[in-house]
Amino acid sequence: MKNFKELGISSGFIKGLAELNIVEATDIQKKVIPILLGGTTDIVAQAQTGTGKTAAYGLPLLEQIDVNIKSIQGLILSPTRELAKQIAKQLFKFTKYSTKTFTEAVYGGEHIDRQISSLRRPTQIVVATPGRLIDLVKRKAINLNTVKTVILDEADEMLSMGFKKELDEILSFLPAVENKWLFSATIPHGIQEIISKHLAKDAQRIKVSQDHIVNKNISHQYVICDDSEKLYTLQLFLKSENENRGVIFCKTKAATKMLAKQLIAKNIATDAIHGDLQQKERDKVMRAFKNETLRILVATDVAARGIDVSGLSFVAHYQLPESDEYYTHRSGRTARAGKAGVSMCFVKTSEVKSLRNYERTLGIKFSQVK
Repeated sequence: MKNFKELGISSGFIKGLAELNIVEATDIQKKVIPILLGGTTDIVAQAQTGTGKTAAYGLPLLEQIDVNIKSIQGLILSPTRELAKQIAKQLFKFTKYSTKTFTEAVYGGEHIDRQISSLRRPTQIVVATPGRLIDLVKRKAINLNTVKTVILDEADEMLSMGFKKELDEILSFLPAVENKWLFSATIPHGIQEIISKHLAKDAQRIKVSQDHIVNKNISHQYVICDDSEKLYTLQLFLKSENENRGVIFCKTKAATKMLAKQLIAKNIATDAIHGDLQQKERDKVMRAFKNETLRILVATDVAARGIDVSGLSFVAHYQLPESDEYYTHRSGRTARAGKAGVSMCFVKTSEVKSLRNYERTLGIKFSQVK
């Protein structure tokens, strides 16, 4: 089964997808869509960022919505405002040639009153960050009594951002829920606890095989350099990429700010995102990066969550991440929508063993650049 018609998706949605150049289903879509269209079900799907998850759960959700009922029927939980906005936008695009389904995105960092008044309009799907959703429930500004399907997108990210208590709370107050769909790149212990507590014992488990988990179109490379040569080596790499755009990752806010300053001093169009930025400043940097005024974005792992910018040719690991899960999330920013990309690590000799570890756990291969 290759195309969406064979998977059981309606022609109106297929037309909307075709306009977005989405014609052939990805691995996760082929596996998940028939199950989700097949009736009431709980599912745990393990898939990476950039594998087409939004359509994998979004299309079956849209198929289920009764457009004549104006109350909330679907709830999608997302770790960041960027991702929440992006999911809502994609659902809107999928429905271009179908009866209108009303989706609202609610998230922190934005005036709650504005979101409350938006929710007074007929709303059938809500995309929310966990903290803001709980605020709205407490203010009685949202009614979740009619939610039939709840989707946890990037569940491991929500957990690592400290939302476990909120997720437990939200999953406990959905009286009419029939479907619980959980999507996660990794299944750490905390996610396993949520699955055991809130999902059916016979929940279906779908895992996109290991070689699909890290996108096959990413070329994993490394260069060995001392700390004293690192900035110069990075500049050589950026030069070799010509005008190509990408994200450079650091582990700390201080390192992120410092590196952005150093690159700006070398006349490279760069800016940084990290935890010290106000939401307004962060939005400004992201706008500049999306409209290509900036070539390079320097980011911490936490700040980069939910970033989705198309056409990035590379990610660079100026400092290696804390865990292999973070490596997967970082490298998933490039090589999206079937394009190729490079994930380049700048390491000291002593750090090469970390790369060997990624090779084993993630089923990838690194090549050394001399």
